[in-house]
Amino acid sequence: MSDIGSGDEGLSSQKYHGQGMDAGGNNFDSGQQPQEQELATKMLQIQSKRFYLDVKQNRRGRFIKVAEIGADGRRSQIFLAMSTAAEFRDHLSGFSDFYSSLGPPNPDNVPDDGKLKSEMMLKDNRRYYLDLKENSRGRFLRVSQTITRGGPRSQVALPAQGMIEFRDALTDLLDDFGTDDGGFKGELPEGRHLRVDNKNFYFDIGQNNRGVYMKVSEVKSNFRTAITVPEKCWARFRDILADYTEKMGRAHPDSMQGGGSARAGGSAAPHPDTESFGART
Repeated sequence: MSDIGSGDEGLSSQKYHGQGMDAGGNNFDSGQQPQEQELATKMLQIQSKRFYLDVKQNRRGRFIKVAEIGADGRRSQIFLAMSTAAEFRDHLSGFSDFYSSLGPPNPDNVPDDGKLKSEMMLKDNRRYYLDLKENSRGRFLRVSQTITRGGPRSQVALPAQGMIEFRDALTDLLDDFGTDDGGFKGELPEGRHLRVDNKNFYFDIGQNNRGVYMKVSEVKSNFRTAITVPEKCWARFRDILADYTEKMGRAHPDSMQGGGSARAGGSAAPHPDTESFGART
């Protein structure tokens, strides 16, 4: 099968048979449908393909799902944060201008991989590869989404003649719903470092499409491990540690240094053995 007819192998959705869609996926939600709301949708018929552009919202913010349904019923989809959708919209203008400057297809003057123009977008842990390609069935824009930590690649293939129509539909949705992804907008706290005996602990505050999180890393000379704690459970995490601190302090009062509790509604001063540092990458 040629690239223009290919999609995300094995990926299926039930929405377009009237049974509700698979909830989010690709890091945009937790896979629980009740937490996801569909705000708007557009359908485009471009040559033999249908494209659905769905604006959705969940607890992590807003995003656009782009679903392609081929003439043979094959379905594929990608997910774009609102800011990424705006960047993609701008790239569509550039690709369309380039496409307009091309002459008629010439089988003798096509690169081996079929690529005529390429761009890449990066958003959190996702990469998007935009490739204007040509094969025996024509010219098309292939948009591939990959997850940096692994997982399947998903992609849609947009006939080149439909890039302007697709861009205009995307622009309408962005005009209505904006380019704000949602989530935390303030300045994140600085990281902290704690040394205990021969161990170093690093506390890093970060943010991705899932929200704000704390990464706690334990580092020794030949050993490193880390856990990630979502912001929504920091208070509970703190209370559990404070509870253990109190219990161990009562059992062994002379062995606890810098004890005391930090219950919800209060705050604890930094321990003398800790220090702040800039954001770690």
